[in-house]
Amino acid sequence: MKTATAQSHTFNALKSELGYTNVMQVPKVSKIIVSTGVGSQKDKKKIELIVERLTRITGQAPAARSAKKSIANFKSRAGDIAGYQATLRGSRMQSFLDKLVHIVLPRVKDFRGIKTSAIDEMGNISIGFKEHTVFPETSDEDSKDIFGLAITIVTTAKNKKEAEAFLRHIGIPFVAST
Repeated sequence: MKTATAQSHTFNALKSELGYTNVMQVPKVSKIIVSTGVGSQKDKKKIELIVERLTRITGQAPAARSAKKSIANFKSRAGDIAGYQATLRGSRMQSFLDKLVHIVLPRVKDFRGIKTSAIDEMGNISIGFKEHTVFPETSDEDSKDIFGLAITIVTTAKNKKEAEAFLRHIGIPFVAST
């Protein structure tokens, strides 16, 4: 977690780099969304495991997300639970972001950095993990039920250039451009 002086230093550095006249124009993280799909709805134990692990990872209970359409090939009906999602704000968001940058990303196998193409035009970044086991809260012997996660960091940046500069300043490791 950054201290107030480190945070003001980051704001001042970004303010001068992007040419802002006011510190309030500098982008900030507004929320972080952590989501996962459940796969088959028939395996109740796996769904319970996903909810329990996602609760441990985020520090709050995830909300169920239902399917919007019925798809016969996937044997899913509209209204069935398709996944779970936790939206983090405030201090939980800050501690999760700190854990993501300093603990989780270095634990990812063969990690070289995040591509800048992961940033969309509205200034948000989406990161996918194939295994939830990179989070230290879930490292245990039972590795048969591994699921993937999608993490979206929503910022107040107005465009991709602002978002990239801001995310670099808060410590997100990007791929070194060649």
